[in-house]
Amino acid sequence: MTLKRRAAYLALLLPLAACGGHRDRPKADLAASKVTTIGVNAYLWRATLDTLSKMPILQTDSNGGVIVTDWFVNPNSPSERMKLSVTILDQDLRADALSVAALREVNQNGQWVAAPVQAATVQKLEDIILTRARDLRRAAVAK
Repeated sequence: MTLKRRAAYLALLLPLAACGGHRDRPKADLAASKVTTIGVNAYLWRATLDTLSKMPILQTDSNGGVIVTDWFVNPNSPSERMKLSVTILDQDLRADALSVAALREVNQNGQWVAAPVQAATVQKLEDIILTRARDLRRAAVAK
């Protein structure tokens, strides 16, 4: 084999040498959406269901990432009720992958009347869901 031919042969084989044999590499953490059959991030989905577990669930769509609750009256505040809609917007576990919308009504003279929802209430609920999702992910990766 000529020197020129050997050099060409090595030039073809060297890139392939980097492809094999690394069995000690750490396994990448697959996104939860890649290992489940639902269409959204499984950690966000489970965390949302856990967070809303005390509320009556009206509708769920795991492929579209939507959870809608029915009206819920907090026993500590019986003259007020809330209805929530949570949408998971992405397959990745990110803060902007979650959208929470809330409706609030107060009871005035036996009638439910629309009332404003404080932005801090929605933000707090998003934070609770995201924290729970991160905890679920950490627990899954640690196994």
